[in-house]
Amino acid sequence: MKIAVDFDGTIVEHEYPKIGKVRPFAFQTLKMLQEKGHLLVLWTYRSGRLLDEAVDFCRENGIEFYAVNSDYPGQVFDETMSRKIDCDYFIDDRNIGGLPSWGEIYHFLHPEESGQEIMEKPKKKKPFWKR
Repeated sequence: MKIAVDFDGTIVEHEYPKIGKVRPFAFQTLKMLQEKGHLLVLWTYRSGRLLDEAVDFCRENGIEFYAVNSDYPGQVFDETMSRKIDCDYFIDDRNIGGLPSWGEIYHFLHPEESGQEIMEKPKKKKPFWKR
């Protein structure tokens, strides 16, 4: 699936034009969705330097988007066409009813799984000398 994801208020708390605190489990969920083979598109109001900051912030947190504010990498905006993005789902804090938790989002997209693994703390590995 191709999934469009908003930035402010969705991946991070809404502090525009600053970058807010990361919303709980946002990056863990996005990584799991990518591991499942989904294409993630950053679809945000941000542009220019502010957009670059958001993309860099996501990259630093382990998320590289398939495309940014476009349907596919390298797409050139054509004013004769609609700006509506081609995707299967939108994840946005402006949904009717607001933004569900990231665990609920994952479970909606993958009902065969609980989404519980998102909220579990990673297990610490034993030091190699104790293995």
